[in-house]
Amino acid sequence: MAGYVGVLVSDPWLQSQFTQVELRGLKSRFIHMKTEKGKVTVADLASGMAKLKAFQEVFTEEEVKAIIAQHYTKTEEEIDFEAFLRMYLNLQTDANTKMGGLGNSSSFLKTATTTLLHTISESEKKAYIGHINSCFEEDPIMKRYLPIDPSTNDLFEIAKDGVLLCKLINLAVPGTIDERTINTKKSLNPWERNENHTLGLNSAKAIGCTVVNIGTQDMVEGRPHLVLGLISQIIKIQLLSDLDLKKTPELVELVDDSKEVEELMSLAPEKVLLRWMNFHLRKTEFKKVVSNFSSDLKDGEAYVYLLNALAPECCNLSPLESKDLMERAKLILLQAEKINCRRYLTPKDIVEGSPNLNLAFVAHIFHQRKGLSLDTNKASIAQAVKDDEVAREERAFRFWINSLGIESHINSSFEDVRNGWVLLEVLDKIVPGIVNWKLANKPPIKMPFKKVENCNQVIRIGKQLKFSLVNVAGNDIVQGNKKLILAFLWQLMRHNILQLLRNLRQYSHGKEITDADILHWANEKVKSSGRTTKMGSFKDKSLTNGIFFLELLSAVEPRVVSWSIVTKGDTEEEKRLNAIYIISVARKLGCSIFLLPEDIVEVNPKMILTLTASIMLWSLSNQTSEDTSFVSSELVNGMASASISTAADSSPLEASLPAGNENQ
Repeated sequence: MAGYVGVLVSDPWLQSQFTQVELRGLKSRFIHMKTEKGKVTVADLASGMAKLKAFQEVFTEEEVKAIIAQHYTKTEEEIDFEAFLRMYLNLQTDANTKMGGLGNSSSFLKTATTTLLHTISESEKKAYIGHINSCFEEDPIMKRYLPIDPSTNDLFEIAKDGVLLCKLINLAVPGTIDERTINTKKSLNPWERNENHTLGLNSAKAIGCTVVNIGTQDMVEGRPHLVLGLISQIIKIQLLSDLDLKKTPELVELVDDSKEVEELMSLAPEKVLLRWMNFHLRKTEFKKVVSNFSSDLKDGEAYVYLLNALAPECCNLSPLESKDLMERAKLILLQAEKINCRRYLTPKDIVEGSPNLNLAFVAHIFHQRKGLSLDTNKASIAQAVKDDEVAREERAFRFWINSLGIESHINSSFEDVRNGWVLLEVLDKIVPGIVNWKLANKPPIKMPFKKVENCNQVIRIGKQLKFSLVNVAGNDIVQGNKKLILAFLWQLMRHNILQLLRNLRQYSHGKEITDADILHWANEKVKSSGRTTKMGSFKDKSLTNGIFFLELLSAVEPRVVSWSIVTKGDTEEEKRLNAIYIISVARKLGCSIFLLPEDIVEVNPKMILTLTASIMLWSLSNQTSEDTSFVSSELVNGMASASISTAADSSPLEASLPAGNENQ
């Protein structure tokens, strides 16, 4: 294992976009192309890329040529492996955009957010603009932008200042952004626009959006395909937010026992929506099972039966009498209008099977007419399964994993890691080349022992990285031991942030950085700004009021904290307000963090360490030469060594290119 060497590239960001499985395959293809002619030129790219499995069913060779021509004008220009990889990424995101749909669970969160082809769905644009106009009609800040005309490109112009992005995020998950940190004046300078987009992109990741290969400058330029892709994800998170047992305990009616409750809680929200839809359809004469929001809904039959089941007083089965699918779709939407559900879809969208808009439509029906009752006995089962602190940690780990840009997208940190594959992908992303993919078994995995093999390799690598894994075996992960899974994920996060800090060699000189070093750095940073507060440890209960972190943020960037809105933190409400403000200020600064305000108020030591390490990473990445010499000497002189228990904050993308630097 120790001698296994993966494919490495010089650009850390580029390395972070691929697993070793992908890199080995692409390297093999590149070498094959180079062997044929002695070198790879722009002219060779089209045929080479078109033969790759990822693009064979999506593009013709001529389409690949057209995309490549947007980047290279000289066909004889020689291409190295890294340029080959970058072009692969461009083609991959174009392919995802062209195909669209719900190819896997939570695929709407895997929607490509980068493509150089300015192709967008006009139907989706119109639907999302209608959503925005309706939701922000009374908003005092947004009303100056509204109404947005769907027949124009005004949406993308309005998105350029970042206010819309931040507002949509707060609409989807209220309280994610402290709106006092949004720059909302009518005329923003480049710095202020950049701050809004930095805050927005980091917050989007924190609510579960997949934001890959996209930066603040892309948003400032209002690139339609990027803006619409991100807006699509945020709106869908909002529409599916009620598909959660905590918010809608009536969902427990869909299951029979506690085991099924846990299974339901681990499902992606759109899978829960499908289960809800089929739950009602089983009560009707509809004999099929709806498994997607596209082809299964094209004939409209499922919609007719669903609306009739939920609102028999005003929705009947008469649309089925029409054999013309377009006419039937029109009748369906007329019936939906009777229960105030005619949004997002047009008859054409139904007939063509638009997956995103069908999903939005069904989610809207769910919001208006759930058709569920609260069974007291079942509700008590659901309540017994919940654990708020465990749920918060699981959420943080899940969103962090999804932010890394690995191929898999997880909906549960407990269920989706049990086959070991996702953990291997994460390990490979954090420590390129450490996974021996020849010994790995790719999903779907039917044989239990194959899952154990994957998890055994995960444990071996964990021990190689000096994780604390006493008496832990691969089978513990396969069996879904929550305590052990959380402990392992915590150590993965810890290793990631340490790696990022250690990579700043001009400060660390390649030495290991410990939790004691991070604690010392934070206290010294605050002290150097003339403040007197101090953090005794990451469990220090005095941190509950948030004042120390506000002083730390002010020390690394004085202009970022507005002290006039900071409370003393004496009451629970004041503590909560400070905590929300801290998280938003840190994200606005450029920290990609996944903790919640409760983690600060309750002083969760893991998440407190996450926050501190994130601020340290940003600060060290943006040091002046004077600060550099100070930090360097402190680290080299050997500050106290202790076993680290730190949490990660950002993907390699944010680490190598801290957000907010482009326009400074």
